[in-house]
This record gives sequence, structure tokens and C-alpha cells, in this order.
Amino acid sequence: MMKNTLLIMLLSLLLATCTQAKEVTIKYKKLTLNAELELAEGKTFKDGVILITHGSLAHRDMQTLTYLRELLSELELSTLSINLSLGLDNRHGMYDCNTPHHHIFDDALDEIDQWVSWLKSKGTTSITLLGHSKGGAQTALYALERDSKVIKSVILMAPATKTKGGSKKLHIQIQRAKLVKSFGNLDIELKGMPIMHCKKATASVKSFLSYNVFTPRQDTPTILPELKKPTLVLIGGKDTVVVGLEKKVAPLVDNKKIFMKVVETSGHFFRSLNMDEAVEYMEAFLETH
Repeated sequence: MMKNTLLIMLLSLLLATCTQAKEVTIKYKKLTLNAELELAEGKTFKDGVILITHGSLAHRDMQTLTYLRELLSELELSTLSINLSLGLDNRHGMYDCNTPHHHIFDDALDEIDQWVSWLKSKGTTSITLLGHSKGGAQTALYALERDSKVIKSVILMAPATKTKGGSKKLHIQIQRAKLVKSFGNLDIELKGMPIMHCKKATASVKSFLSYNVFTPRQDTPTILPELKKPTLVLIGGKDTVVVGLEKKVAPLVDNKKIFMKVVETSGHFFRSLNMDEAVEYMEAFLETH
């Protein structure tokens, strides 16, 4: 009898914990946006939420972010992990490179803003913005250009940088796209164009130029000094995707507004124990900020 009672109690506890995580959706323009909300046990929106944005053409349930959410939940920290639509209705999973690209870099800012407004409507008065990779660069830009009282701090994991240069072929492609743009044809699709890891994609002129033309707004180290909220930059010591980030960020660190931690053994995705170490740094940062 006692064993059955204990089993029921354990199952009830497990079910109570599981029901804390759920998919939520909102309407934006003609799209359905989705996210996973996980309120930590015993917490409400008023206790604060970490809004997580994935990188490039990825999604909220990539291994990096699912494990991150698991660790944050253990620390009794609530999260809202969003899927950027990338122009697709109710998008889940990786963006298929065979799908024409009509999204632009700044779309992410608009969608983050929609979720910030949604959290505020639920009574949230404290939000930490967290972004990984290109989502880190977009998160940083959002914090700069659309800052508000509800944003308390920012965490950037291997945030993307933007540099001048590129191959001769890319420069030719950019000039070609700019020529089409000069005739006002921003939505015309160009074939065989690079969009992030999609090497030969079909993309609108507007989409291609948005991601491939150099602009300091998309370079995280450039805008870091302008951020008004405490910001932690987490860097993988063996990152081969965002290369040289530590050297660019280190001179900007003042340990008052800009903080930096390097997970020496980590690559770009902070796998396994590297994520545990990264979350330890997050915990220490959030206890103060």
C-alpha cells in the first residue's frame, strides 16, 4: 500500500513538472509564431522569464537549447524559447535550404518584440534576453535599438560577427543583387545565392542583401559598448564558426556593464559539460543582474 502511494506521488510530481512546459503561439501579420514556455516549478510570469533566440536557420529544439533550458529549469529559472518564423507559418525544425528565402535579418527584431509584448501582457516585469550565434547578434541589436524597462539583462552565447571582405564571387553576386534592387525589384528571386549555411539557395534580392552586405549593426562587438543593460558574452574557446570573438570582445569588458566568460573546451554549440559550465556563469551573472 505504501509503495503504491509513493508511486502515485512520484507520478503526480513528474506530471506536474512536465505540464510546466508547453507550446504557445501568437499571431503576427499573417503568420503564427510559436515558442516553448517553461515556467519553473512554483514560479509565475511575475518572477521573470529568460527569452531565448536560436541562431541562423535553426530552431528552438536544437540540442544546444533543449539542454540549456533543462539546466535553467533546474535552477528554477523560467524560459520562453522562440522559433523565428523566417517568413514561414508556424515553423518547426531546421529551415530547408531548398525553400526560397524571403526573410531578412531585422525580422528577428520584430518577432522578439512581439514575444516581449506577449510576456508583458502576462504580467512579466523582468526579462533577460538570451541569444545564440546569429540569434545572439539579433538579440544584441534588439537590446540596443528597442530597449525597455522590462529588459533587465542580456546574455549572448557565441554571438555572430560581421566583417568586410568575402570572395570575389560573393562581391559579384552582391553587385548583381544591387543592380536588380536599383530597379525597385526587391522581391525578385535570385538562384544559386548563399544565405548563411545554404550555399546555393533561391533568395529574394532583399533577403540576400540583408544577410550578405556588411553593416556594423550586425557585428556584435561593434554594438556591445552601446548596450545599456548588463551583458554577459559567453565564448567557446574552440569555436570554429565565430572565429576570433574573444580578441574582439576582451578589450570591451569592464565588468560593470560588459562581462565575458570563455568556456575553454567548448565549440560553437556548448555541448554536454560545456553547457553546464556556461550555465554556471549565467547563474552567477543573473544573481547580480
